[in-house]
Amino acid sequence: MKMDPKIIFILIVVLVWGFIYAEIQEGKKKNISKEENKINIADGMNDAVKVATNGNLDVYYFDVGQADSILLANDDKYMLIDAGNNADGKNIVNYLKKLGVKKIDYLVATHAHEDHIGGMDDVINSFDIGAFYMPDVVTTTKTFEDLIIALEDNNVKVDTPNIGDIFLFGSCKFEVLHLDDDERDLNNTSIVLRGLYGNNSFLFMGDATSEVEKEILNSNIDSDVLKVGHHGSRYSSSVNFLKKVTPKYSIISVGEDNSYNHPHSVTFTKLEEVLSSVYRTDIDGTIFVTSDGKDIKIEKMDLSLNG
Repeated sequence: MKMDPKIIFILIVVLVWGFIYAEIQEGKKKNISKEENKINIADGMNDAVKVATNGNLDVYYFDVGQADSILLANDDKYMLIDAGNNADGKNIVNYLKKLGVKKIDYLVATHAHEDHIGGMDDVINSFDIGAFYMPDVVTTTKTFEDLIIALEDNNVKVDTPNIGDIFLFGSCKFEVLHLDDDERDLNNTSIVLRGLYGNNSFLFMGDATSEVEKEILNSNIDSDVLKVGHHGSRYSSSVNFLKKVTPKYSIISVGEDNSYNHPHSVTFTKLEEVLSSVYRTDIDGTIFVTSDGKDIKIEKMDLSLNG
């Protein structure tokens, strides 16, 4: 008995569309599964972030005089926190190239003072930039104008994070603990970051003063390595704050014989009270900190450009 050709055609169409529909639904399930996995990874991570097998977390606290610039490297990813004074820009670019940096995945301007954003335009003009973080603050300085021009010329979007935001950097987890938009004190607009790699933790304070320290005192700020706020100023590193952080190591970025008398002797006394080992760029030069997720090693590093 022969089937009507029209019926055969209809059956074929139904079968084909049934197959296509099944594939679409399976694809949706896979996509949903991927999205759920992303959410679980971001939300479910705790302080014991899985350590990558192909590298440590390396942190370079550059010697840029009375200024700040810090490079982090992990899993072939790079983050630069601040970029020194205007005069430091070309040197920072050379440092980064010497260390093999080709792309900066995260570029962070903690706040709009010249000693933190001065070299940003050189960096932005020299490297591919992934994400650029900065407080929502506008200043009228030429340094700030140069930064904005560099961002526009290179089509780099400004992203202002929120307190509590978490982002992944290689095998590390970073949390935004503070930032502000009150232009009356740019130091206290500083983006404060806490990074975790395995069982090791790092706190980056920008130029935040004791006022900010009070605001974040109830956050998880316990850290192995502290980038001391505001170049070791007497207006940062309060006793209660340091007792909560309990840093094994404290790094002070500061210029030799600077006019501010940074770091202040009071700050040293407080760091001694919490038994923290102190390193400072005006004496030790560029300070290299490396973590395998369990142990931390610190050494002084010669980043001269002569060979």
